[in-house]
Amino acid sequence: MEDQLSRVFAALADPTRRDIVARLAVRDATVGEIAEPYDVSVQAVSKHLKVLESAGLVSRTRDAQRRPCHLEAEVFDLMTKWIERYQKEAEERFSRLDDLLGRMDDDGAVRPPTQDDRKRGAAS
Repeated sequence: MEDQLSRVFAALADPTRRDIVARLAVRDATVGEIAEPYDVSVQAVSKHLKVLESAGLVSRTRDAQRRPCHLEAEVFDLMTKWIERYQKEAEERFSRLDDLLGRMDDDGAVRPPTQDDRKRGAAS
């Protein structure tokens, strides 16, 4: 899992690949269609697509003579779970900091938590 996550983030580190992902989120497209707006060769776009494929973000299918590229949305679930885990931890830290700052007086002294403070902390 972590290995794939590393490949996904590495693949998305490039702005061209992020743009390709954004375009494929709208609709499937062939390599030639994907390459149209860029000032690079079809081969260069194909290399970007291979990186996205190896990360599991893109797959290619066969549709008669066309080979459209398709965005694999399931990989974003993996990224989302990873991000949400750390987001929750950060929010909990900020909540504890808010509680502490709320108990500080103007001189910087911290009063002990009251019963209401503990209830609010358990509710968040």
